[in-house]
Amino acid sequence: MSTNDEFTVAPVKPTATFEDLEKLDIRVGFIEQVQDIPKSDKLVRLLVDFGSFKRTILVGLKQEREDPAEIEGRQALFVVNLAPRKMMGELSEGMMFDIGYADSITPVLAMPERVVPNGTRAG
Repeated sequence: MSTNDEFTVAPVKPTATFEDLEKLDIRVGFIEQVQDIPKSDKLVRLLVDFGSFKRTILVGLKQEREDPAEIEGRQALFVVNLAPRKMMGELSEGMMFDIGYADSITPVLAMPERVVPNGTRAG
């Protein structure tokens, strides 16, 4: 199936080593809650269950989805070993992987094809 009708594929980024990839800790998390951040026109707060721990992760979904809460109850991929980052006065403890944002198309979740245990590592 091809959906490249009016899409220009970006050039491939510079080569990364296997060791570079090994530094990222990408895990499956279950999105328990999606909460509005009233002061922000982009961000929502996710409460994500990774099995043995939970994290609060801020993501810019308000302008990408009519109802950001529609991802509640789904599994998705997250980077869990990024340094915490303050946004809109709140701390984000990771990053949600999505597909499309970097290419200026409406993003979709990067998610497992079937349910796996929360905290399962990608790679």
